[in-house]
Amino acid sequence: MVTNVREGNKVAETLLTTSRSGLRQPPQASHLQRSMTIPIRGTAALVVAAAIVAATAIWMPAYRWFLLISIGIGAAVAGGLYLWHELRPVKDDDVENKRPLGLG
Repeated sequence: MVTNVREGNKVAETLLTTSRSGLRQPPQASHLQRSMTIPIRGTAALVVAAAIVAATAIWMPAYRWFLLISIGIGAAVAGGLYLWHELRPVKDDDVENKRPLGLG
């Protein structure tokens, strides 16, 4: 329902909706609540993501350092986990519940 609200000499139009409780509330901005999605999937999405990261790295010098340090930390953690599991593999006796979902 559209109503006119007078404030001094000004007339402002406000859009009000009535809720179940009978109180008037402004409508929800449904167009603002939608998330932005790009309609591509798979390899094309990976290429777009890589292009965005590369463009940002070129555009912002501080981002380059952040990206390099993050990749370095990620590679170090991945390498450490790989070596840990190579040197100390999980044995059958170490696993207590081999079928947690109870499937045959």
